[in-house]
Amino acid sequence: MIIRENYLKRMIDAKDTEFIKVITGVRRSGKSTLLLMFKDYLLNNGVNEDNIIHINFESAIYDDINDYKDLYQYVKEKIKKSKIYLLLDEVQNIKSWEKAINSFKVDFNIDIYITGSNAYLLSSELSTLLSGRYIEIKMYPLSFKEYLIFNHYDNNNLDDKFNEYLKYGGLPAIALIKDNDELVLSYLNDIYNTIIKKDIIDRNNIKDTALLENIIKYLSNNIGSPISSTKISDYLNSNKIVEKSNHQTIDNYLNMLEKSFIMYKADRTDIKSKSLLKTLGKYYISDTGIRNIILGFRNIDEGHLLENIVYLELLRRGYRVNIGKTNDYEVDFVAENPHNIKYYQVTQSLKSEDVKVRELRSLESIDDNYEKIILTMDKSINNDFNGIKVINIIDWLLKDE
Repeated sequence: MIIRENYLKRMIDAKDTEFIKVITGVRRSGKSTLLLMFKDYLLNNGVNEDNIIHINFESAIYDDINDYKDLYQYVKEKIKKSKIYLLLDEVQNIKSWEKAINSFKVDFNIDIYITGSNAYLLSSELSTLLSGRYIEIKMYPLSFKEYLIFNHYDNNNLDDKFNEYLKYGGLPAIALIKDNDELVLSYLNDIYNTIIKKDIIDRNNIKDTALLENIIKYLSNNIGSPISSTKISDYLNSNKIVEKSNHQTIDNYLNMLEKSFIMYKADRTDIKSKSLLKTLGKYYISDTGIRNIILGFRNIDEGHLLENIVYLELLRRGYRVNIGKTNDYEVDFVAENPHNIKYYQVTQSLKSEDVKVRELRSLESIDDNYEKIILTMDKSINNDFNGIKVINIIDWLLKDE
């Protein structure tokens, strides 16, 4: 296993705290492997194997555990008097699992780590169900920096390797099969179909699967564009793609896509007033390889994919990310954490004077002293325009913040 240091460090930092550690993310992003990495860490740091209970609920070995009572009894029988580390993989497969988790915290000296592939694990009720005592560790597909490590790549010919990353995406298993296009296509297609079927259609008992799939195609084809349920409905109806669609159904489907972690929504915020705007957010996909399997590898739009890559990287770095509005101008990303705010524009190139003026104008219209950055694929660039930094995207992705 190649260690994903950032995620493992977060788990280690949270170790032995009173909180339940909840690891979330899209399917096959590496959550199960992270639990194994953490188990190895425990074993290598003096924890006896008898004090670690590790259950993967996607294994047939645990088919007899169907509900919280079964889970409680199984774990209870394995618990010793000393402290226990409980690692539960895909725990949402167990009916009323949260009742067992709460009982474990009351009844035993136990440190709990759980994973889930969809946000129903972190629904609005979860804070109540777990008495507010949890920490979410959000896991994403590989960053470009991780992609190089997983493929044992050096820093030569980075443009070619970055284009490969845009094409295939960052799901960890791709590193093992990327030299076989047929296997890559099959793997990505299987993951996409599993997410759609298990995490969305089956879970929500969806009847109109054609509408759902057309919404996904629309979002994938409009990465980084302002989206509303009205715009989607008008497009589908005017092009007679579906017989009829309504805004409420589309809103429900959009919510389901977010909960499955296949799509992320970035809301718009008024930079001056710091208030969120209710309309025209933007959607980004969890992995560019999944996006390319939806639309076809011949329809790769590098400009929009660059914006998608930057959005996910900002999330990985711990920022809350919104779309910015300032006067009549749009700012691609307002990235905020408890200590700082940064503003980003993303463009393929600044060589066109019109593009340069447009991108600078949006950032220049912001009346504060936080850092303002333009990310571009250009190599030979003036790296400062009156305090606005211009950075090559690949350089930015490889640089530790």
